[in-house]
Amino acid sequence: MRIGELAERAGTTTRALRYYESRGLLTAGRNGSGHRTYGEDDLRLLRQIRLLQDFGFELEETRPFVDCLRAGHPSGDSCPASIEVYRRKLAELDECIERLQTVRAQVDAQLARARLDAQAERPEPPVCELTGAGGA
Repeated sequence: MRIGELAERAGTTTRALRYYESRGLLTAGRNGSGHRTYGEDDLRLLRQIRLLQDFGFELEETRPFVDCLRAGHPSGDSCPASIEVYRRKLAELDECIERLQTVRAQVDAQLARARLDAQAERPEPPVCELTGAGGA
C-alpha cells in the first residue's frame, strides 16, 4: 500500500509516517516509480506506536516494541526490552500520581483555610430591635 493509504488506515498523517521513517521506526519499500510502499506488518507497527503514544509514551520509548514486532513476535510487548519499558513507565506514572496527590492535599487544605477565613470575615446580619431576629 502507498503512504496515504497507510496513514489513513493507521489514523495518522503522511508527515508522521515520514517522521517515523526518519527515526528508523518505519521502513518503506519502494516501487518501480520510487514511491514508498508498505505492508500489513507496517500497519501493525504503526498501530503499536499509536497505542503506546496514546498511553503517553514518548516516541523513542516505542522502539523496543517495534523491534520486538520486527523480530517476528506476535505482539510488541512480549520481549524483555518492552517489559522493561513498561516497568519504567509504571514507576514514572506512580511518581506522577504521588506528586499529584500531594498537590491535591495542599489545594484541599488551602480551600479549607479559605473557607474559614471567608466565614470569619462575614459580618453578623443586623438584628431587628423590634423582633430580636436577624434581618436579611
